[in-house]
Amino acid sequence: MVEINDSLEPGDALLIVDVQKDFCPGGALPVEGGDEIVPVINRWITATVAKGVPVYASRDWHPIGHISFQERGGPWPPHCIQDSDGARFHPDLALPDSIIMVTKGVRFDQDQNSAFDQTGLAVQLRRDGIRRLWVAGLAEDVCVLATVLDGCREGFEVMLIEKGTRPITSESGQKARRQMQDAGARIDI
Repeated sequence: MVEINDSLEPGDALLIVDVQKDFCPGGALPVEGGDEIVPVINRWITATVAKGVPVYASRDWHPIGHISFQERGGPWPPHCIQDSDGARFHPDLALPDSIIMVTKGVRFDQDQNSAFDQTGLAVQLRRDGIRRLWVAGLAEDVCVLATVLDGCREGFEVMLIEKGTRPITSESGQKARRQMQDAGARIDI
């Protein structure tokens, strides 16, 4: 495992993907151990803020009756509904005041698993001079995977913080890591 402070450089950013209450134990669509990544991410937040590295955080922000919900033929139970308690970030996640928020999943006609999917994130990262992304969040085999793959496609160097993510299942997590590595992402173990 790399030392956080030694790893961060100018041009880096921390991207936290969907660490929301509904994806943690007790939520509408919980990832087993999803809350266990919060202390890991908080250490990264502390280090990045100390180094002046920007922190971005994405959130699912679905309208009621979203197309991804089972009631509409989608794969998921209702989750992260706009302005609901479940859509809030995990209460122990120590997001800085300088956080740059990325809102996704708001379209009525499609889901947006990736923080890059029609959010303008790639344009903003380039404006901010970002070349390398350190990515953590939930779930490793869905939204983290989609975000990492899109980050690589957009030409960013992408580093997955393995201890800062959890998959829905171990098997799908292993498959997701292989896909990320095949796309050029590096895994920080």
